[in-house]
Amino acid sequence: MVVREELKKLGLHFIFIELAEIEVMENISMDKRELLKMELHKSGLELLDDKNAILIESIKDTIIELIYKTDKLFDINYSQYLSEKFNLDYFYIAELFVSVQRIKIENFILKHKIERIKELIIYDNLSIIQIAQKLNFSNVGDLYTEFIKATGLSPYNFKLLRMKRHSIIDGNGNSKSIHDI
Repeated sequence: MVVREELKKLGLHFIFIELAEIEVMENISMDKRELLKMELHKSGLELLDDKNAILIESIKDTIIELIYKTDKLFDINYSQYLSEKFNLDYFYIAELFVSVQRIKIENFILKHKIERIKELIIYDNLSIIQIAQKLNFSNVGDLYTEFIKATGLSPYNFKLLRMKRHSIIDGNGNSKSIHDI
């Protein structure tokens, strides 16, 4: 609604393509573009008008959706999937991604896989083997290695630490959940 109102204030004609994507029907002057950017920024929104920035955001959204919303990532080859989805050579995508994000796609994927592992350890009753399979690790050892590198803890110690943080000891030495206080 904020975007709609700002575009109307500027007298621009537009159509909504999908969530967070709008096509303006006419050329926008540099003054109007800057004014729109400033007004959107006040509302915590950002105008992406650079085709590379839009592509990078789409790539990030696709990766995050795969990791967080796909039930099983068995046999997903990210480079092939991204190349086919965006109809671009993967090496071009990878180079563009690192030049804009300052992180390799593989590291971005791994960072989000680690965050997903944390969620699955905390909120699901999956074994580490099931988590490794769900997130397409070649084996449990690879999951352990990457998790320890990223967090400094094994998945088991991470779970124990989370459990300890959610409970405290009362004056009589009894453990209480934070929710009991």
